[in-house]
Amino acid sequence: MSTVPKSRSQAGAAHVADSHDLIRVHGARENNLADVSIEIPKRRLTVFTGVSGSGKSSLVFDTIAAESQRLINETYSTFVQGFMPTLARPEVDVLDGLTTAIIIDQQRMGADPRSTVGTATDANAMLRILFSRLGKPHIGSPNAFSFNVASVKASGTITVDRGAGRTTRQTFTRTGGMCPRCEGRGSVSDIDLSQLYDDSKSIAEGAFTIPGWKSDSWWTVRTYAESGFLDPHKPIRKFTKKEMQDFLYREPTKVKVEGVNLTYEGLIPRVQRSFLAKDKESLQPHIRAFVDRAVTFATCPDCGGTRLSEAARSSKIKGVSIADACAMQISDLAQWVRGLAEPSVAPLLAALGHTLDSFVEIGLGYLSLDRPAGTLSGGEAQRTKMIRHLGSSLTDATYVFDEPTTGLHPHDIARMNDLLLRLRDKGNTVLVVEHEPDTIAIADHVVDLGPGAGTDGGTVCFEGTVEGLRASGTVTGRHLDDRVALKESVRKPTGTLEIRGASAHNLRGVDVDIPLGVLVAVTGVAGSGKSSLVHGSIPPGADVVSVDQTPIRGSRRSNPATYTGLLDPIRKAFAKANGVKPALFSPNSEGACPACNGAGVLYTDLGIMAGVATTCEECEGRRFDASVLEYQLGDRDISEVLAMPVSEAREFFGTGAARTPAAHTILGRLVDVGLGYLSLGQPLTTLSGGERQRLKLATHMGDKGGVWVLDEPTTGLHLADVTHLLGLLDRLVDAGRSVIVVEHHQAVMAHADWIIDLGPGAGHDGGRIVFEGTPADLVAARSTLTGEHLAAYVGR
Repeated sequence: MSTVPKSRSQAGAAHVADSHDLIRVHGARENNLADVSIEIPKRRLTVFTGVSGSGKSSLVFDTIAAESQRLINETYSTFVQGFMPTLARPEVDVLDGLTTAIIIDQQRMGADPRSTVGTATDANAMLRILFSRLGKPHIGSPNAFSFNVASVKASGTITVDRGAGRTTRQTFTRTGGMCPRCEGRGSVSDIDLSQLYDDSKSIAEGAFTIPGWKSDSWWTVRTYAESGFLDPHKPIRKFTKKEMQDFLYREPTKVKVEGVNLTYEGLIPRVQRSFLAKDKESLQPHIRAFVDRAVTFATCPDCGGTRLSEAARSSKIKGVSIADACAMQISDLAQWVRGLAEPSVAPLLAALGHTLDSFVEIGLGYLSLDRPAGTLSGGEAQRTKMIRHLGSSLTDATYVFDEPTTGLHPHDIARMNDLLLRLRDKGNTVLVVEHEPDTIAIADHVVDLGPGAGTDGGTVCFEGTVEGLRASGTVTGRHLDDRVALKESVRKPTGTLEIRGASAHNLRGVDVDIPLGVLVAVTGVAGSGKSSLVHGSIPPGADVVSVDQTPIRGSRRSNPATYTGLLDPIRKAFAKANGVKPALFSPNSEGACPACNGAGVLYTDLGIMAGVATTCEECEGRRFDASVLEYQLGDRDISEVLAMPVSEAREFFGTGAARTPAAHTILGRLVDVGLGYLSLGQPLTTLSGGERQRLKLATHMGDKGGVWVLDEPTTGLHLADVTHLLGLLDRLVDAGRSVIVVEHHQAVMAHADWIIDLGPGAGHDGGRIVFEGTPADLVAARSTLTGEHLAAYVGR
């Protein structure tokens, strides 16, 4: 008798393994998700839509992708897990059918000055091996071409414990490619000493002008005053040559101050270590302003900004050094590599050529390998991360994308869509969070979340096909085919902002007059020179307020109230009404709950397991000491105010006993950018990318400046929110401001009063003005790629 199961013995019957063709999610409650249950088909392209803040990222990234990564981490030994980040299990009842998740998000790459496009991919590593094999003269191993490796020389004696043992003399050398002057950074810093101290005063009189260096500061000022190297009562300008050398440049030296062992260090190296070794964007605003004042950066005179030593620059292949290769546009470098016919390194050339061709294929051929990684936009960083996956042999993986069309011209979106379909056709599951109609249109399956944002969202409004979405009546379905019409009449400019001979990056001596008092859209394909023109070429003193795409940084203690400065007038209003100190009304200061230190939750570290967060029983998550909650303003305590949505708080602080004009003004700006649904105390870590972008815009709306420069403000915005943004831009212009928008969204182009189009291509194929005029003239001419796509958008 056969023991083969009947289901397997029948000819043509489906194998039981083929039945696992769904990712099942039941009871997802992460962030604002309201017990979401869905089934996602595998080996298909599924697009997640919905207004910004509706819960798309919470479902895709914080639930599905996070659980996949957590389960993979658990396959490693506990020893290895101890070195890995601990991931908590998402708030979900059932997650079935998961496969390995490969996350390609919009997180900016590290802004470390030694991180470049080449080091962030495998391209630099392969180039270094290539030059170590073929470069003439031969200077050493691949390390000799790395600007992250310093040259080292050492000699001494060692004792070998073998037999009777004997002492031998050894010499050790390592040839690195790092420029010794700039230490591989490509630039050198010059510190303005007048910004560090007032030389007419003594240290005892408080000569230091560095933020946070108070006259009684134990670890800084007192170390200098009581080190014994300096006279603390002598004005700094009267220091002897030796005292000034010790004051500014002395190497770290152990000293004893009042019986405590401390390290004395010269002022210049201490400032460099304390301020310049950190990412400037991570510094507090007043510290960042100090760095901007005190430090100027210039190209390293020794290496010319290449970061490489003289020896590394001297070794060449067919007259090209590794510095020259890294400075080439990647599309040109790919051609140069293909021209190297060397059988001894054929596999290396093939792999390097494939990587470089992937850059070109994904629309990043205009970059160079020496481009600092921190200068890439969110969209460029995301596409750079895609490079290693394009030729991957992996199948049945889950690729997760966060708005992959961000930063792409309509002309490039079709290319991105082809890449998504190729990944799917290899047998992978592709999950995409997206607002772009052209990408939604290629989906096999659509999941629409909403109906609103924040607490008004978190539910599945629609599941099915694109045609079903159009007929569904949801917010996304209604707006999917929205088209903004060209303006019948445009505003008249009140003046011009002249730019002459702009040559930043790939700009070719551009002369342009940007009209003022109107809405100007700067357009062109990615890499055509838009940001170089707007951010790098506007003359100083032009009274510019710039809102770029730099991400908001903040911990779980940061929230809209703290980020916008709203908490300050609220605390003062509570303090005035109750006759107490403002510090009592901050969960990060004197008013904090003593049990949880104002966090609202207690964190238990479980070693290699994910930590556990439990609501504080003392304050019940309110974050404040019970005595503080007895003080009220307008019949509300401070915890109730921080739990209010922005729109409700705006009314609360607008009238009655709680009337606070300063708070009401800030809240009005948050409503203007469409964030009326956010709670004042909602942690920044729970906000979506679009919400963070608009929160940043709201903080700048109080800035005084006649010219506003916005870098892709539609990033992360739903189709329904774009109309709201256009209304905001109109209000800015009508209030007398000039608004310049770097943008790819056709709705903004159609609504603009004037368009400046750059191109015709990217990199060295761009950098020129190819059109200036009204949107109607651009559509009529159809002389550029932007004109063709805008004409198709408006149906002309």
